[in-house]
Amino acid sequence: QVQLVESGGGLVQAGESLRLSCAASGGTFSSYYMGWFRQAPGKEREFVAHISWSGSYKRYADFVQGRFTISRDNGKNTVYLQMNNLRPADTATYFCAAQLFVAGVGPATESSKYDYWGQGTQVTVSS
Repeated sequence: QVQLVESGGGLVQAGESLRLSCAASGGTFSSYYMGWFRQAPGKEREFVAHISWSGSYKRYADFVQGRFTISRDNGKNTVYLQMNNLRPADTATYFCAAQLFVAGVGPATESSKYDYWGQGTQVTVSS
């Protein structure tokens, strides 16, 4: 059983930055692909970014447009999401998720493919 705890959310103005962290415990962190998703009020949860177990492969949603960077530190069992040039449309609860590595299966963009979830951290961007 893997436990995930996000932190780093907050209230910022448009154009500012935040760095989200997700600390994992209870499992072998390097055995998991890690993803970030977000959910705004009244909307479905959507994919933001994911990263392979080694960190060598990353993928971002189209709306990121070069503003966010996902990274991981397997020694610290932590995945990060650096968010720059934030926009009011980025306002949402951000969740990290873990997908167990399976040979031949890459990291997913569908939330249903992830095995464990954190409780979320709120990001609010004012205009």
